[in-house]
Amino acid sequence: MKSRIEIGVLYSRSGSYQLVANACHAGAMRAISDVNADPASGIELVAIERDPGGNIDRYAPLCDEILRQSSARHVVGAVTSWSRKEVIPVLEKSGAALWYACPYEGFEANEHVVYMHACPNQHLVPLLAHVVPRFGADGFLLGSNYIWGWETNRVARDLIADAGGKVLGERYLPIGEADVSRLIAEIKATRPAFILNNLIGTSSYAFFEAYAELARTDPHFGPENCPILSCNLTEAELPAISEAGRGHLSVGPYFRDQAQDNAPASSFEASTYASVQVLAKVLATDPSAGFAALPALFRNTSYQTLLGEIAIDPQTQHATLPVEIGRIAGLGFERVSRTERMAPDPYLSRYDRTETFGRPRLKVVS
Repeated sequence: MKSRIEIGVLYSRSGSYQLVANACHAGAMRAISDVNADPASGIELVAIERDPGGNIDRYAPLCDEILRQSSARHVVGAVTSWSRKEVIPVLEKSGAALWYACPYEGFEANEHVVYMHACPNQHLVPLLAHVVPRFGADGFLLGSNYIWGWETNRVARDLIADAGGKVLGERYLPIGEADVSRLIAEIKATRPAFILNNLIGTSSYAFFEAYAELARTDPHFGPENCPILSCNLTEAELPAISEAGRGHLSVGPYFRDQAQDNAPASSFEASTYASVQVLAKVLATDPSAGFAALPALFRNTSYQTLLGEIAIDPQTQHATLPVEIGRIAGLGFERVSRTERMAPDPYLSRYDRTETFGRPRLKVVS
């Protein structure tokens, strides 16, 4: 008889970024179903679900509710960095772990979090390394007004300087704001080489549509001349962008192979599925394993997942991942490049500007 183990699932099924959250939720539930249907698996996972409804004030109470009202010691969930940081104090108090399956801004390594999607050396650095030689180094930075936008753009400012470029503008919108007219006016006036888009949800969709309209009046802003770059855009959101996204670029550990009918629909779904896959292997080894046991279980271990073979660094609890750059083509991506395995470097401690951009650091003479 299989051991029944409860795990938390914490995703907002409504709100401005519901398309991403629903993709993550689909990946979690599909993986739970597959683990339970596997006769070789000695465990049965039971999902304890809560839905914050896109309300940031609901994440911590609902995470606490999962941990108090069930035996769950692991929670798969949270999309935004804001929501992740909201639940970390609850995890620390309860001795639980969060399996986080979305790209984030880096510069964090909490022992209560397993980071199963990309950090900056796995998304922003390779994306800019690809774009700068082809389009130029002068960028315009956009972001939703919270930590993902702020911190990703902070790193981007340094990378653009390392590449010899300039930041021609940096603007933020409240989450859910769809009035992008001022952004478009400034971009039109400054004429950058690329746009780094760290807007999320409906703000991002409105920007793509307005930018496509700008390109219809000025060819400089077509994707072949001045692309929009995203570190968090996947197939899950392409229906909301429609033809306005065609030709623009994104990066992630996975883009769907359109020839595979049953493949996960996006990296959000694939990474969340992989989170449950790895968690199930951990719990099959030790059904009582809590956050404190994870580093030892991760050491010298690799896992076969939908993302390929991955490892999790026991020191930072970030995953080694593939890195793919894709160009939007309809409701999918054409793969532009792929790196099979890139070890995580959440603090960019191993970043080398010469290796990335071919520009050695200038020696300052005092």
